Amino acid sequence: MMAGMAEPVHHDRAIAVTDPDDPRLAEYLGIRDAELRKATEERDGIFLAEGTSVVRRLLPSPYVIRSVVLTTSKYARLGDELDAALPPGVPIYVVERDVLAVVTGFNLHRGVIAAAERGAMAALDDIIATGGPIIALEGLTDHENLGAIARTARAFGATALVLDERCADPLYRRSVRVSMGEMLHLPWCRATLPELISRLQGAGWAIAALTPAPDAIDIATWTPNPARTVLLLGAEGPGLTAELLAAATPVRIPIAADVDSLNVGHAAAVALAMLCLRPSAAQAQVPGPDVEHDEGDRSGPNVDGSGPNAAGSIFA
Repeated sequence: MMAGMAEPVHHDRAIAVTDPDDPRLAEYLGIRDAELRKATEERDGIFLAEGTSVVRRLLPSPYVIRSVVLTTSKYARLGDELDAALPPGVPIYVVERDVLAVVTGFNLHRGVIAAAERGAMAALDDIIATGGPIIALEGLTDHENLGAIARTARAFGATALVLDERCADPLYRRSVRVSMGEMLHLPWCRATLPELISRLQGAGWAIAALTPAPDAIDIATWTPNPARTVLLLGAEGPGLTAELLAAATPVRIPIAADVDSLNVGHAAAVALAMLCLRPSAAQAQVPGPDVEHDEGDRSGPNVDGSGPNAAGSIFA
């Protein structure tokens, strides 16, 4: 047992690690070094989940957990819970706080972090088949805004995120943390948004482009079926491109005349609440078979219901 350990390592899978250079901790090196993290996560196909609440949301998610690292004090609180929830063979590394600080590059006061496999991105066809509302993001590069939108999406019943090629990584540590782990229960994919719009409009979906433009439709008067709706949001500042605004129905959230706009995360929350909580939304139906989708590779996190850590999630 490590000197100064608050509680004994009492589960077979729990391993006391005293050396910050131990190769078993290599996946956690330099959390704040963006280039190192990008290289590590691309090479190993992993992402990190940080903090008690986020790790607890990771446990029942479809993502395959590789290991968990936590301080001795956190282990005293969470050891039994982790041992019961983790699949056999997933190690729990127990370290002192100073060791964790050396490995991660800063004082990780949350005291617990996990590494999980990214798996395969969901297929656009499968995301469409789940119905809406779907949130589609253009050029959203801020990880915190992306995490906030994922949390909002889960709270109000959005079924998925579709990101263009310029959007930030939804599994980046900060995105996952700000989402409070809800990003791990939200199917997502990358796609060309004009192509998505053209395809879904042809299948009878309503496509809304959120904009502060005064001539846009007041969202309070816009009443589509949420199960056949896509909400388009752009980045802070530039917003949506003219191409997407022209291809969709411009919709605005009424705000004070002397306020320019809402933060994109707040706008997503207001729009989804107005769309999904109105009485007519309760009668929305998931799209029928008129939306075609192929039967391609469905390995890794997908969109219907089971995962490697626990049953009952929304992925396949």
